[in-house]
Amino acid sequence: MLMHNPPHPGEVLRKLCLEPLGLSVTAAAKALGVSRKTLSGILNGRAGISPEMAVRLSIAFNTTAESWLNQQVQYDLWRAERRRKKLRVVRLSAA
Repeated sequence: MLMHNPPHPGEVLRKLCLEPLGLSVTAAAKALGVSRKTLSGILNGRAGISPEMAVRLSIAFNTTAESWLNQQVQYDLWRAERRRKKLRVVRLSAA
């Protein structure tokens, strides 16, 4: 079941992980072993959570990689469903 307008995982990361710990983007990026630009893209919704980033986040914040990937899938699928009517697809069936 699709969530209604789920937040981008970067928003969740900022609100539930970085802000409570008082972490700056620079400090969090360093701890995660990624560039500031990479983390900033995620936090600002310009990039998604990759499987590798999900593993990094799970290690850093004692969560599961699956939880991060599930958030990303829900966000991506919700956005794709909003464009459903614009897709030019023909329904196929066995004869």
